[in-house]
Amino acid sequence: MSRFLWLPVVLIALCAAPGTVTAQGRTLDNAPELADFFESEVTKLEQSNELTRYETLADWERAKPVLRQQLFDMLGLDPMPQRLPLQPVVTGVVEHPEFVVERLHFQSLPGLYVTGNLYRPVQQDGPLPTVLYVCGHGQVKKDGISFGNKTHYQHHGAWFARNGYVCLTIDTLQLGEIEGVHHGTHRLNRWWWNSRGYTPAGVEAWNCIRALDYLETRPEVDASRFGVTGRSGGGAYSWWIAALDDRIRCAVPVAGITNLRDHVVNGCVEGHCDCMYFVNTYRWDYAKLAALVAPRPLLISNTDKDPIFPLEGVVDIHRQVRHIYQLYKAGDQLGLQITEGPHADTQELHLHAFRWFNRHLRNDLTMIEKAAVKFFEPPQLRVFADLPRDEVNTRIDEQFVAAAAPLSEQQLGQPGLLETYTAKLLDRCFRAWPEVDDVSREVRVEPGGTVQGNGMEHLVSRLTFESQPFVDLQINVLHEAGSELKNLERVVLVVSSGGALPEAAAEGIPGPVALLSLRPGLHGPWPGNESQQIQIQRRFQLLGMTLDGMRVWDIRRGLQVLRQQCPRLESIEIRCAGDCESLVLLASLYEPPVSSIVVGELPVSEPAILNFSRTMSPGLLPELAGRRTKLVVLSAAR
Repeated sequence: MSRFLWLPVVLIALCAAPGTVTAQGRTLDNAPELADFFESEVTKLEQSNELTRYETLADWERAKPVLRQQLFDMLGLDPMPQRLPLQPVVTGVVEHPEFVVERLHFQSLPGLYVTGNLYRPVQQDGPLPTVLYVCGHGQVKKDGISFGNKTHYQHHGAWFARNGYVCLTIDTLQLGEIEGVHHGTHRLNRWWWNSRGYTPAGVEAWNCIRALDYLETRPEVDASRFGVTGRSGGGAYSWWIAALDDRIRCAVPVAGITNLRDHVVNGCVEGHCDCMYFVNTYRWDYAKLAALVAPRPLLISNTDKDPIFPLEGVVDIHRQVRHIYQLYKAGDQLGLQITEGPHADTQELHLHAFRWFNRHLRNDLTMIEKAAVKFFEPPQLRVFADLPRDEVNTRIDEQFVAAAAPLSEQQLGQPGLLETYTAKLLDRCFRAWPEVDDVSREVRVEPGGTVQGNGMEHLVSRLTFESQPFVDLQINVLHEAGSELKNLERVVLVVSSGGALPEAAAEGIPGPVALLSLRPGLHGPWPGNESQQIQIQRRFQLLGMTLDGMRVWDIRRGLQVLRQQCPRLESIEIRCAGDCESLVLLASLYEPPVSSIVVGELPVSEPAILNFSRTMSPGLLPELAGRRTKLVVLSAAR
């Protein structure tokens, strides 16, 4: 066989879209308040997630099953999909004097095809230790045909087979022979992924679980000696499967993890697509993920000049995870390898990984004599001559995580429905809301001049207050000259989702009017181009929040401030200016009931809030809100 010389191979070293350059904090340079907000939130999560707070092994052992279940949930794997028959097919074999490569595919779900290459030695005496190799973002494509990133990383599978292992190298959703999508929020504005609780990381984790299921059926495989490795994206998927599945006995994630600070504060998120992240419902830092591998052998491997997995964050992960291994008295089962180099698949990284597997899966401490090299051209490793027509890879985001099913009339009639769903929403969607004690109760009241409206002159009282740390909001209250806020008995609160709300919006509304805009500077838009706007939004979701989720909290704070400054209020009507009806209805569930809410039409649009459509079926929100307050639907009145 000739050595690999096929030129049209392109390596995407970063997960980012073409043209994206990752720089520490680059997007936040012109938004100091936003940078302060992210710093504050990350610091808070660092403190609450610090692994050294587990003082005893018993403390950790009690937490571990809960954390693992949370991880399943944040990957969209709770409930777990049904393990249906894999329908494996070997489409061909490639031979080398030392090993054989089977070109194969299986279906992790009906129509969700996983293409891979199974490397095994020509000569074999009994079942062998087996490594699942999960690929990073190395695109191999020519003339419109994707050969899968398994062909880019073929040298790893070949090395394992030449050294007494079976190795299954599987394609990823994004860069496989059937090209799916990893970049939903990175560049495709699929913010509904947040609401559905979907991340392609969940698909990659599921494909890894099913790959182990497949390997257990192979007579060449010793299922008691499974290992996993991969780099970059493959490093991340190595973390998913090692944390979720105890069948993995030894793991070497390469360049696949750093801490939350690097992603959010230092801007590494800009260099990663969505497959690198779980939906952070429970507001984790990433050391928790790594610690779930303990006490099994784990080598954390990285280079010292990697811009998207920086050295400091990797070392911090190791520091925290080492504490958990020490609780197990298994410090010798944890390793940290830092080699010189950029974000690249270097030989220095190979050598320590190979030795780690030899040590822990084969009890072999001999020196590595064979380098990892490529032997085949990509077409030789291609699985499909023609892509299957029943594939769902290209639209798996629409079905992998189920949306909440509509409730029956009987279910709607059950007692406690409102209380059940308000608790669900707090747990699933609004964990990032600040604690009451974290919010300043001080309100600055200033005169805002006068405006003309409804044929008369109105005073403007400007209420400036903190919604959450680093987020200041303003309500302009228009009331008759000579009246005082403390004496108002009724008010119409107009909530706007589209920037500053002009006082003219009060025209035609009788009585005092309060104007609240949900677009303060911290909640966007921000300085920068469209790509930078997207990367800021992605930072929020890594903190377990979204803009819409925070705006619901803003409305709550607006209502609280109105009631604080107008203690004699007996009637509050809320009207919506812009597409914010769902946000107003959600806020109304958590504050004392208002007199009425005026919406344009039903059903209201779905907000982009973590796990919302996974939790609430269409039409349920107005139903629940209507049980607490009167809903006025303008379209029905026409």
